[in-house]
Amino acid sequence: MSVTWALPFKEKIIPELGKERTVDPEEYRRIHQESLKDIEAFWSNVARELEWFKPWDKVLVADPQPPFYKWFVGGKLNASYLALDRHVKGGRKNKVAIIWEGEPVDQNGNPLEVRKLTYYDLWREVNRLAYVLKNKFGLKKGDTIGIYLPMIPELPIAMLAAARLGVIFTVVFSGFTAQALADRLNDAEAKLVITADGGYRRGRVIRLKDIVDKALEQSPTVKNVIVYRRVGLNDVNMVKGRDYWWHELMSDVPMNTYVEPEPVESEHPLYILYTSGTTGKPKGIVHDTGGYMVLLHATMKWVFDAREDDIHFCTADIGWVTGHSYIVFGPLLEGMTTIMYEGAPDYPNPDRWWAIVERYGATILYTSPTGIRTLMRFGDDWVKKHDLSTIRLMHSVGEPINPEAWRWLWKLAGREKVPFGSTWWMTETGGILISHAPGLALVPLKPGTNGPPLPGVDADVVDDNGNPVQPGQRGYLVIKRPWPGMLLTIWKDPDRYVKTYWSKFPGMFYAGDYAVKDEDGYLWILGRADEVIKVAGHRLGTYELESALIQHPAVAEAAVVGVPDQVKGEVPVAYVVLRQGYQPSEQLKAELNNKVRELVGPIATLSNIFFVTKLPKTRSGKIMRRLVKAVVTGQPLGDVTTLEDEASVEEVKRAYEEFKAELEKLGKQG
Repeated sequence: MSVTWALPFKEKIIPELGKERTVDPEEYRRIHQESLKDIEAFWSNVARELEWFKPWDKVLVADPQPPFYKWFVGGKLNASYLALDRHVKGGRKNKVAIIWEGEPVDQNGNPLEVRKLTYYDLWREVNRLAYVLKNKFGLKKGDTIGIYLPMIPELPIAMLAAARLGVIFTVVFSGFTAQALADRLNDAEAKLVITADGGYRRGRVIRLKDIVDKALEQSPTVKNVIVYRRVGLNDVNMVKGRDYWWHELMSDVPMNTYVEPEPVESEHPLYILYTSGTTGKPKGIVHDTGGYMVLLHATMKWVFDAREDDIHFCTADIGWVTGHSYIVFGPLLEGMTTIMYEGAPDYPNPDRWWAIVERYGATILYTSPTGIRTLMRFGDDWVKKHDLSTIRLMHSVGEPINPEAWRWLWKLAGREKVPFGSTWWMTETGGILISHAPGLALVPLKPGTNGPPLPGVDADVVDDNGNPVQPGQRGYLVIKRPWPGMLLTIWKDPDRYVKTYWSKFPGMFYAGDYAVKDEDGYLWILGRADEVIKVAGHRLGTYELESALIQHPAVAEAAVVGVPDQVKGEVPVAYVVLRQGYQPSEQLKAELNNKVRELVGPIATLSNIFFVTKLPKTRSGKIMRRLVKAVVTGQPLGDVTTLEDEASVEEVKRAYEEFKAELEKLGKQG
């Protein structure tokens, strides 16, 4: 049953720097509807803006049948060529492509390592590595490799070298365990792994090669390992005939080496990226080359308003899809300068991101709501001490952004002037599908919304029967037609692809999220549909409750989960991280509960509120609510390979155990 969304969406803001392209929602709706009249013609026109080795014969084909779609069938291209060669041949040969900053700092907090690679530098290194992969290891089009590297320039170099040969790569986040790495290498049947001796994380050295060695004990398809010397470890285990140092392999390869980019079919897999989900083995999401490049080109223009002089700073890790699309391929496709930062956002201090923006004059900031909320708790001064005036556009990604977090960043980093959108997409979509589009036509901003669907994207909100719901009613987010950049399938598991994404609403892609469409056609993503608490028959989304809590000035972050209740079925409990300057108290608990009741309704009354200093999060910054729920319901924790800090789980446990002990004490006292 559809329910009316409780949170307001009335406020509209027209940013000063977006006025020249601002349109009213009705005009944008007309533009959007026009794009859907013939999506093949629409996307064909976008695709023509790229350089193809061979034009396509058909724009869209269902092969063998829906929902298996292929875009630009018959066309041939190469992602490495689009990201590098055409810029080197054009006027960007000596333009900086990547600004990289390492995590280690001196006593004054200044970075000890900064590298700037021009497009020519990057092109030469990619060609040299491609030569090694092809001639030393015999890799060819259709082979698969694993990449397990920290956030260093060699990571995009490896990705682009593989793409140059038509070799399918899978990047495995360098924070994953040996078991998680082995699972992915085995499923992809990787022939080779590219890694490093180690990497830095909050000042500590993580011994990556040791993790690879352990993973390879159960990864029989991997025959060779290339090891980049990142931290200079002297006791690295190197297996003769299997393991090779990167610098030694490259030492004999001339700087002017050229490897012809392999013309691959548009539907040829560019990469596999594994997404864990809550249960079962990781899903190998397969992205093609042609459709993916077209979507990235469109979104870089529309969403990021890509310009020649832009310095693009995406704070994600390349181990996740955001880094694939909007650190590597998207910005390089457009000939921009992209910033890569190796380490943690709060190391050595919580102004590291702001220092990077100031140091390199970043013009675009793409970050996550969790990152914003994490930095909010340290107060405004860390932001105010830096000159952020170069920022002209901001977006967030990863999960719904709470209006309070939106306002905080817009005020401090955006100076209450710049366009600031909350983009919606997922690993499976390949790129952004729902967002404000400052580079095309910017509708007024509303704190907390994701904005309207992009042109050519047929997104809607439906009820349990797949019928569109009325504005203001909560339903399920679906995409009604295929789009370029969409996943081809799940690697070696097409049945799971159909079951997971296309079976709930036949003919429509089910994103797994709750959403609301407002009167202006803006979409508000409310979080995962499986993150719902059923209180006395009422379905409450965790995002709604957390947003209400964060609107209190004391709260920096919150995680709400449901626990069993004999009367109501479930009741919500909250774990709250306070901002600096606030202390836990019973009075504050009462204030927070009143805030939730005021904004969501009496049915949403929190059963309990626990104050903690940190919440369990993935290494990409998402709150792991399932771990919080496992603690309070006494269930096994399950897979914790993506957990950033084990101490956060222990703190959640301790807070809950102290509460239970207090209850027992009160019970014994009668």
